[in-house]
Amino acid sequence: MPRVVDGQQRRAHIADAVLRLAARDGLHAVSLRAVAAEAELNIGSVRHYFDSQHDLMRFAMRATIDRVTARLVERRETTDPIGRLRPDELADRLTGFLAELLPLDERRRTETTVLVEFLLAARADPGLADLAGEAIRGTVTLARRVLDALARTGAFAGDPDVEAPRLAALLDGLAFRAVLRPEITTGEECLAVLRAHLRQLTRTG
Repeated sequence: MPRVVDGQQRRAHIADAVLRLAARDGLHAVSLRAVAAEAELNIGSVRHYFDSQHDLMRFAMRATIDRVTARLVERRETTDPIGRLRPDELADRLTGFLAELLPLDERRRTETTVLVEFLLAARADPGLADLAGEAIRGTVTLARRVLDALARTGAFAGDPDVEAPRLAALLDGLAFRAVLRPEITTGEECLAVLRAHLRQLTRTG
């Protein structure tokens, strides 16, 4: 009796192979044949789900964005609301939450490396521009929601139109530097810089 293949699981398995390949060897190394080898599948199995390299890349980028978003949602749902935290707890809790966007372990480093690769590729590929825009806007939107939540508790009194892009730029800059030169911008430095910025924003010293 033939084995039934779960299409969603197979696509996720292929996406994982794309992420590993792109993070390890660069986006230029991503081809249907290379991905099939990385996923230990025959190329026909990959072609069954993806018509072209471009489709494969879009799916992998979409999967990366969705995975990061899902982790943020899960973290938010399992963390005490900001309004219940003491002022001295705010910066540390928010640092832990926003650190999901930083390459602090193998999983996040792979995702961040691939997102950087995709964002650079999108400059020359209009077919990736919508996903690149979504990723960039998503960080600003997240920062704005955090600041709006702080403002409702009285812990933030700045201009969110300025501070949200500023916080997003800090997160993007730390992630970019840590991916390119992790021996210079370490995980410890990323957390220290982010925590210091959040302490200034929340006026906790």
